[in-house]
Amino acid sequence: MNHPVADPLLHAALPFADYRHNQQARLDSAAEAQAEQAGARVGISRPHESATLHVTGGATYIDDLPELAGTLHCALGLSPVAAGRLQGFDRDALAAMPGVVRVLTAADIPGVNDCGSIVHDEPILCDGEIRFLGQPVFAVVAETREQARRAAALARQVLRVDAAEPVLTPRQAHEKGQYVVPPMHLVRSASGLDEAGIRAAIARAPHRLSGSLDVGGQEQFYLEGQISYAIPKEGRGMHVHCSTQHPSEMQHLVAHALGVPAHAVLVECRRMGGGFGGKESQSAQFACIAAVAAQALQRPVKLRLDRDDDFMVTGRRHGFWYEYEVGHDDEGRILGACLQMVSHAGHSADLSAPVMTRAICHFDNAYWLPEVAMHGYCGKTHTQSNTAFRGFGGPQGAIAIEYILDSIARRLGRDPLAVRRANFYGQSERNVTPYGQTVRDNVIHELVDQLEASSDYDGRRAAIAAFNAGSPVLKRGIALTPLKFGISFNVRHFNQAGALVHVYTDGSILVNHGGTEMGQGLNTKVAQVVAHELGVGFERVRVTATDTSKVANTSATAASTGSDLNGKAAQDAARQIRERLAACAAGRHGGLAAEVRFANDQVQVGGRTLDFATVVGEAYLDRVQLWSDGFYATPGLSWDREKMQGHPFYYFAYGAAVSEVLVDTLTGEWKLLRADVLHDAGRSLNPALDIGQVEGAFIQGMGWLTMEELVWHPKTGLLSTHAPSTYKIPTANDCPPVFNVRLFEGRNAEDAIHRSKAVGEPPLLLPFSVFFAIRDAVSAAGGHRIDPPLQAPATSEAILRALQAVRA
Repeated sequence: MNHPVADPLLHAALPFADYRHNQQARLDSAAEAQAEQAGARVGISRPHESATLHVTGGATYIDDLPELAGTLHCALGLSPVAAGRLQGFDRDALAAMPGVVRVLTAADIPGVNDCGSIVHDEPILCDGEIRFLGQPVFAVVAETREQARRAAALARQVLRVDAAEPVLTPRQAHEKGQYVVPPMHLVRSASGLDEAGIRAAIARAPHRLSGSLDVGGQEQFYLEGQISYAIPKEGRGMHVHCSTQHPSEMQHLVAHALGVPAHAVLVECRRMGGGFGGKESQSAQFACIAAVAAQALQRPVKLRLDRDDDFMVTGRRHGFWYEYEVGHDDEGRILGACLQMVSHAGHSADLSAPVMTRAICHFDNAYWLPEVAMHGYCGKTHTQSNTAFRGFGGPQGAIAIEYILDSIARRLGRDPLAVRRANFYGQSERNVTPYGQTVRDNVIHELVDQLEASSDYDGRRAAIAAFNAGSPVLKRGIALTPLKFGISFNVRHFNQAGALVHVYTDGSILVNHGGTEMGQGLNTKVAQVVAHELGVGFERVRVTATDTSKVANTSATAASTGSDLNGKAAQDAARQIRERLAACAAGRHGGLAAEVRFANDQVQVGGRTLDFATVVGEAYLDRVQLWSDGFYATPGLSWDREKMQGHPFYYFAYGAAVSEVLVDTLTGEWKLLRADVLHDAGRSLNPALDIGQVEGAFIQGMGWLTMEELVWHPKTGLLSTHAPSTYKIPTANDCPPVFNVRLFEGRNAEDAIHRSKAVGEPPLLLPFSVFFAIRDAVSAAGGHRIDPPLQAPATSEAILRALQAVRA
């Protein structure tokens, strides 16, 4: 906030919170050191494998690669209108610009002009129909990037367009019946699949509640923007360096655009400077354009967007609009619920269908819903095509039920935590999801109990009530919200992975797998898994760039499955090598292969202790294969897309957070005073990395729900918030001064890699507690008499509107 806040309770809490955090860190590090000394390589808090390179500037990203001789640069000419038809353009004016080598349009694409991820409805370059303001219409290839950009900037002058009136909001699209995919429906009722039984349950409930909610989208805002560097090879081959979460999909789409087989295209990605879902499908357009230009000119071509163009061309998290009706009892238990969700899909399907599927499958969050009907619509608009974002629809589904339960509690005059508890899934009954999967690993009860006690939730709520009674301007609020998040891809066949592990004669180890490193620490965890399996030090293992010529047909690094899938595949490969080494060592030195032990860079065999490198050297002399491929497919998954029933998730991750905020009721400004988080990562592979993921997801999700606002001009369709100057993401200053993050002690009930649990996406739901704490503070301004109509993002303007409503 802009003015100082005198809060003695906050200052009193700081030293204790810091001491508690540091004391726990000392205990954890001592236990980890003991485990590492005993030979464990997983469950250890190791630094990120590229940490030193990151902080010294040695980590190379695509724009850091030395440019080959003859490299050209590409820039995109963007549509200046949101809807209409392209009548033509003045190619000669562009070609006459300094340094311009070639101007490419859709007609210059030798293969298929499409980069749609699932539905083939997204042209690489405009095919005549103008779909959104910012759509790539042509590509300029020039000697320098500056020359290419200057020529591309003439788009408004050289394009001839017949403009039409655009559809810009999901509500407008819904009213017109415009969807990028058919609507989805899921109904669960004791009376069968008829929604009439649910309506009857709502009608006979002691209390009924209906309303609507708007939740905005969110820009991924990766530090490294979209970039591809295409290098033509002999025999119509193409090598593409691409900042992407899905190299195999880039390989296939580039091959289709070039009209060549997949084996002619090699896509490589050493690391990304962030992805968050924005580089799962949407890196394809830029990879395809760079490759088409490189093939046409037989020279290397680099295409790097600046931040403004990145905003204007690419999509982001889907915004959602909801309408709901529920019936509940005096304790706040939901007896029946009907929900309509309309997502802001944009101009094409992209990944909107699986995003909506996951939203529907996460509306229940951690709660038993005996009678429920959900209807999902993916609204087609003349805006950027929205896509994957961390959580992939799960947060958009779960926030709706949290909003409903918070409103129920306020209308009943009960603590929202009590209402949430009353609706929790049971552990042996009331434990089947609306889509038919039994929740067998429910730890939400004990997890929430632990967090409630460790955060002193009850004592702080009483203190907040006393503070608010004596403070007419500044109001405080608190909320505790839980999460249950399903782990696996919605599409069954995506749940597979491969890996290669090479052991060299000096005992060093090289690993390649199908996942991509975007800063989350995937390569670190995979290296730990391989080191643990072979009983060697972490330093012996190196993970190379993701490369479609090494591991084929990989899945995207998404859906929080990176470590689960690729860790298991790498473990499988390393296990095969270990078994071969054990058999060789037993043959040479006696004993049984099953009794050979690998730990701490040593091998115990036949009563002797040998160095790992010695055993490897002996195996080489005996002509033992020292490399292996590994493969893993997640077991037990099923999904009927038509009925929306099955077992789509291998397991669930759980968590909860308590947030306390202070709101200035005169300005709508607010500050997060304290956050306490307890998150379920199973038996963490790397606690330090996982805690970092939880902290980052919390702040990122807080940004989505409170400050990151996307604004399109209501007439022209121009995205007004298309740069850091107009789009605010959280900074270090927005982090709470007291931030207690702990991992829940437990193990995965399923056989995930070393019984760990995914931690990429689930914690993005934790900052729901911030939004509902703000809602609690706004409610306090009206004496908790009115249910605040707060929308997300809860910007200062939105908070002021809600304050006006509760005061009115």
